[in-house]
Amino acid sequence: MSDTHEKSVAFVRTTDIEQQPAPSNAAGPVKWIRDNLFATWPNALLTVAAIYVIYLIMASTLPWIWGGVWTTSSLAECREVLQGRSAACFSVLTERWNQLLFGFKYPSESYWRPTLALVLLAPALAPVLFFDLPRKLLVMTLLFPFIAYWLIWGGTIWIPIFALVGFIVGYFVYARFVAQNFALGFFGGVIAAMVTWYIAGFIIGAISPETPMLEPVPSRDLGGFMLNLMLGLTCVSLSIPLGIALALGRQSSMPLIKWICVIFIEFIRGVPLITLLFVASVMLAYFFPPEATVDLFLRVVIMITMFSAAYIAEVIRGGLAALPKGQYEAADSLGLDYAQAMRLIILPQALKISIPGIVNIAVGLFKDTVLVSVISMFDLLGMIRGPILASTDWNGVYWELLGFASLLFFVVCYGISQYSQWLERRLATDHR
Repeated sequence: MSDTHEKSVAFVRTTDIEQQPAPSNAAGPVKWIRDNLFATWPNALLTVAAIYVIYLIMASTLPWIWGGVWTTSSLAECREVLQGRSAACFSVLTERWNQLLFGFKYPSESYWRPTLALVLLAPALAPVLFFDLPRKLLVMTLLFPFIAYWLIWGGTIWIPIFALVGFIVGYFVYARFVAQNFALGFFGGVIAAMVTWYIAGFIIGAISPETPMLEPVPSRDLGGFMLNLMLGLTCVSLSIPLGIALALGRQSSMPLIKWICVIFIEFIRGVPLITLLFVASVMLAYFFPPEATVDLFLRVVIMITMFSAAYIAEVIRGGLAALPKGQYEAADSLGLDYAQAMRLIILPQALKISIPGIVNIAVGLFKDTVLVSVISMFDLLGMIRGPILASTDWNGVYWELLGFASLLFFVVCYGISQYSQWLERRLATDHR
């Protein structure tokens, strides 16, 4: 009886069993490889074939890279050092790095100026890209365009100072009248800024030349990857607000504004960018006063900005159309006017939905900046196709130069892509 009673008593655990690691085939790299590379027999065969192709490519590429020459002064010397071996001649990069990055006309003693502007770009973009940072850091973002202009182009410091003053005056006029009427505040701010700049032109002309100056550098002397970065950053920064305005204008209830935006968007989207660049180079000057000498860089920025703004407008219009009608009704029920509803409720949601499309256009725009080489602007690709390959010292070097250009563009575009994915996760754009 006692034995039976003892056997019927349930076992009570007095200590916890130590946590054991998951089996190797249920977690970690082994599970990932099994699920993603060898889940089925067809997947396993494709994985093996892909590994074999990668092996063939790397087996021929890595020796060519590791055996490269970096210290010669011409292609002929490089071939003498290689003595018939197949290897890269990276000496063209060490010999012409300054031309690849800054162009062949930018003063060598002033390389520190665009380099400093690039360094200042990081703290200027940080509060815009990472909105958890203190808002007071936006002061650097607002000042950066004027500081960068003075560093890169040089000249008197009063030009960027009065340009900043014009924007400040225009903002205060806009803030004063926007509550009464959005159009009145916007156009009033623009007119106030233009009047300020017009007056500033006379003041700058009357100021003594003994003012803080840097050596002036004309836009024709800009080149290399610096030019690609400047065009990409400037045009993307300008095309996003212009694209928002076009998208809102296309949905406007006012027929005149709607059809102006529709015609502009459809015309620009129907014309290749290279055509617009030729227009900027040849024809755009005819639209300005005869005595005005409009800088080529400014003309190219205008055309590229218009081109990308038209595509961004369609992306944002898609984001606006994706919002439920109840969001607009909620804004009306709160008693918000049009500007307040768009700024506080509609646009934040529409822009969040439009992030992938906007980033796609930004990446494509940055890559399309190489097209300026067709209008005699020596960007990175223009430097490779022009002065470097035209010289007798390096005529015949292609893979090394184009591979270097591809690496620079890949780093920038991949960084933009990764940031957009982080931003989507941060904003939870999948509505989880």
